[in-house]
Amino acid sequence: MPVQSSDANTLDRFIKEHKKILVLTGAGISTESGIPDYRSADVGLYARSKNRPVIYQQFIKNPEVRVRYWARNYVGWPRFSSMSPNYAHKFLKNLEDKNKIVHIITQNVDKLHTKAGSKNVLELHGTAYVVHCLECDYTIDRHKFQDVLSSLNPQVSIKELYSVRPDGDVELTPEEIGGFKVPECPKCQGNLLIPRIVFFGDNIPKKRVQRVNDFVEECDSLLVMGSSLFVYSGYRIVLGAKSANKPVAVVNIGPTRADDCVDFKIEARFGEILPLLSP
Repeated sequence: MPVQSSDANTLDRFIKEHKKILVLTGAGISTESGIPDYRSADVGLYARSKNRPVIYQQFIKNPEVRVRYWARNYVGWPRFSSMSPNYAHKFLKNLEDKNKIVHIITQNVDKLHTKAGSKNVLELHGTAYVVHCLECDYTIDRHKFQDVLSSLNPQVSIKELYSVRPDGDVELTPEEIGGFKVPECPKCQGNLLIPRIVFFGDNIPKKRVQRVNDFVEECDSLLVMGSSLFVYSGYRIVLGAKSANKPVAVVNIGPTRADDCVDFKIEARFGEILPLLSP
């Protein structure tokens, strides 16, 4: 469906009228970079697959889950980490340069805002680019960890045919996962190496939540881009802004959890609506 000029004008006016915009982005902002979201009708991960993201407690308690997770993540990493920022990421970087944005809070772990050059980015759900041990303070860059996994699993071939998921892994068959080896922590010899992301079922660190609350207090408006807000950590930000009587705008394809309480919502692809806005 083509972008309505009235929608572009409404969004343009919202951005012009506010000087301290807090931006919240979700998986929908990265789809035009080639990373699918979870909930889009027909094309989102949930529509195309019965598999769901790993639950934190499953990862902690079940060695088989950890092996499956890391096998899929290993195969998906080269493609996931090579993704580039799209027009929307660069658009927000430009707004930041103009001092229109106070902070960007992203639910994504893909680091595309940082790749676009944005400075004031809070990764609400962490980053896929760091691996750490849950039993000690050991950390390792994800690219270096890829080399470790590669040395342990020379039998695993990485193909470009797989469809990457929002958290960086791909779907593999049990046969493809069989025999995959995951290293122990080189510092404490534990077996709980995990990406520094907030898994489903895990909690966002309290200090990070407090920073979000501070950002909501600091801003004069909230712009949500590409999030369904069905995850409470994102929806809570909208509730906080509305309780402080700050205007909230949403650009997202498909329903959101906050449809009945935001000031306005626009359904459009970012690559189609953002170029229509004033420079």
